[in-house]
Amino acid sequence: MQINRLFQIIYILLGKKSITAKELAENFKVSTRTIYRDVDVLSSVGVPVYMSKGNGGGIHLMENYTLSKALISDLESKNLMLSLKAMQATQYHELDSILEKMGAIFNNSSDYNFIEVDFSHWKSCPDEKNKFNHIKLAILQQNVIEFDYINAQGNKSKRLAEPNKLIFKNDTWYLLAFCRKRQEQRIFRISRLKNLNVLNEAFDKKLLSESSLKKWDTASQSFINLKLYVKPHVLNRIYDYFDDSFILPNDDGSFTLDVILPDNDWLISYILSFGSSVKVLEPEHIRKAITYELKNTLNFYDF
Repeated sequence: MQINRLFQIIYILLGKKSITAKELAENFKVSTRTIYRDVDVLSSVGVPVYMSKGNGGGIHLMENYTLSKALISDLESKNLMLSLKAMQATQYHELDSILEKMGAIFNNSSDYNFIEVDFSHWKSCPDEKNKFNHIKLAILQQNVIEFDYINAQGNKSKRLAEPNKLIFKNDTWYLLAFCRKRQEQRIFRISRLKNLNVLNEAFDKKLLSESSLKKWDTASQSFINLKLYVKPHVLNRIYDYFDDSFILPNDDGSFTLDVILPDNDWLISYILSFGSSVKVLEPEHIRKAITYELKNTLNFYDF
């Protein structure tokens, strides 16, 4: 117990630089006499800790003392802290405590307040914000989850699943899970997953094969070479998905997007979201699909 308390005292002093014996005693629920003995032990093993009396007095560490200089470079400590800060969004168990200790060790915890990661989308309700964390805990604890799922055709069904893996792809979160209804590994888009409930029922984790991901990523999808005429004022939205290698400038100030993409429903809705700012050049069947959707939309408004 004393060894653990000694390390905790060092962590606290690295972060605060100064603290009273009374505050430490209250924190560890021991007497101030015990804290004084701890300070003597730390001094005897070479930790530069000292005490001062009067106004502003207390227990101090020598300025600029850290535990890390011989073990890790300043750049490595920065990269490590930034990685931990990004992971904080997953609400991983005890990560806040780890960050506090690591920041104290490297003497730079205040340098990382500029980064914040939030997995929820804008205007999320509380249930949506908690969904990611509930799924994460279900994966770690191997609990079955129950939810309603709305598929790409708009059909809603109740599912029981054994969650295995969270996947972030194309600005969207997905869940890889064994679906008991279909009796196979399935990919679920988390935004379409509603009324999530983590059950007390545990499951034995099944071995995931590489084919589980490859099947979702490539199989049963046909790809096309898409060419779009893009007006300049929506170029920022094109850059949300594509880099310069797919975007060609035209003499009139417009751009041509030339890219290979899966031929699916998302593609049609993505193109339609630009309205009159984007025009399909190729292939012909996508042009016809866009025209068909626009005519149906006009009929729906009954002009």
